[in-house]
Amino acid sequence: MRILVDTNILLSAMWFKNSRVAKALLYVASNHELILCDRNVAEMREVIKRKTPDILADAEVFLAELSYELIPSVEKAEKLIRDPKDQPILNAAIVAEVDVILTGDKDFLSLDLHLPMPMTIAQFFEYEGVEL
Repeated sequence: MRILVDTNILLSAMWFKNSRVAKALLYVASNHELILCDRNVAEMREVIKRKTPDILADAEVFLAELSYELIPSVEKAEKLIRDPKDQPILNAAIVAEVDVILTGDKDFLSLDLHLPMPMTIAQFFEYEGVEL
């Protein structure tokens, strides 16, 4: 499965290295095709620079060691989302034929989509039949 990981998941995995979120990210990277959108990566860097600049170097190492496909954001809307900042990410997921968007963002989670299907980590692992 092709799984796009949203910024909030990336940030949680960086800030809480032994958390369920961090384990979930590593599970996805090991068992599926991990997809990151360039907009998510840029947003992650921006938030880390603003909130915890002391871990920026660690974040860069983390990204360098993580196996993923980087897709470009897409401005042309396929399906509308409430938050305009999320629109290019949703568009990119649709164009890149992503199966799942792993997120905690209510704007994604409230969408009635089947492909890509927005899911929380808990929903994803229930769907996978895996416990972490």
